[in-house]
Amino acid sequence: MTNAKRFSMVGFGILLFLFIFLPAANAQSGDAYKVGTSSLVVRSAPASNSEIIGQLSQGQTVIVFKEQHGWAMTYYAGKEAWVASQFLVADSQQSTDSGETVHKPSNDYIAVAADGVNLRTGPGTNHQVIGSALHGDTYKLTGTKGDWHRIVLGDGTTAWIAAWLTSPTNVHQTTRQTKATNTSQSNGTQTKRASLAGYNIVLDAGHGGKDPGALGLDGLREKDLTLSTANRVRDVLQSEGATVVATRSGDEFLSLDKRVQISNSYKTDAFISLHFNAYPTMTVRGVSTHYYSNGGNDMALAQSIQTALMQHVNMPNRGIHQSDYHVLRTNSDLAVLVELGFITNQYDAGNIQTNQYQTDVANAIADGLKTYFN
Repeated sequence: MTNAKRFSMVGFGILLFLFIFLPAANAQSGDAYKVGTSSLVVRSAPASNSEIIGQLSQGQTVIVFKEQHGWAMTYYAGKEAWVASQFLVADSQQSTDSGETVHKPSNDYIAVAADGVNLRTGPGTNHQVIGSALHGDTYKLTGTKGDWHRIVLGDGTTAWIAAWLTSPTNVHQTTRQTKATNTSQSNGTQTKRASLAGYNIVLDAGHGGKDPGALGLDGLREKDLTLSTANRVRDVLQSEGATVVATRSGDEFLSLDKRVQISNSYKTDAFISLHFNAYPTMTVRGVSTHYYSNGGNDMALAQSIQTALMQHVNMPNRGIHQSDYHVLRTNSDLAVLVELGFITNQYDAGNIQTNQYQTDVANAIADGLKTYFN
């Protein structure tokens, strides 16, 4: 074999070694995480509109090398790739039901030390997320298990929060959400008197079928969120005595005119259209309520619902707005449209998918209606 051939084969071998082993060597300098959702989209760049190059399943290990604005960089099929970091859980922080003793706390209350901290059904990141908390929120502490605190929520149920994201506090107050719920529960006489019995409410879950509505982080579709939220609102309104008519009960397409027609076909006391927002700037977030007639009854209803929402959910208040939406402008009934958060914002998107948030929204709309009608 000639020297030229030897050098050629050696060079090829070095390149082959680098191609095969370099990604593995890089992985050793990263941090290990596991996928914490049933399906996680892998993208070519840290942006929700970038090319989808693959998909990961729950429990798969991901080596993260850096994070950027809510995105985590890893390698996929030998190439640099990005995933939404909110759906990753640190491998070293995985907890299980190990039978550890739940210790009684020495402090009665804890304060949340970061924004968007998940509340879970059990003491570990492998348990279901049922809500989230903001920086400065305080909760009553009832127990500790390992690195997790058990706390009391506004409706009297308990949840678990990561202890390393909290700090002890002597301020004996609850979060805004907890206050709102407790006020409603403690004033039982007033709640019973302000019933919705005898009122007909048309509940409109925005979009559906071939119309997905806004598209958000990690493939979120507005039409899915509006339907699940509408179902929760329906249940609460019916429990308050209202008769509820839904414009859609499944994933079906309805024209805007058809939605208005359904409303006008009944003796409707209020038409409420539920939506979620999207915006190119991913930091934009919050809740707003919209009406058509300036100074009319729909403006008063919008204000009543928006006020109740701010008492029940930990979201920025974007206020009420006079808007030229078709389902409001062409509707002869009292009508409002509610935008319940931005599915393009990391915190909002994670929050609005939870049962806790949708229940809080349902209670807020019920309270807003009762305040307006009574």
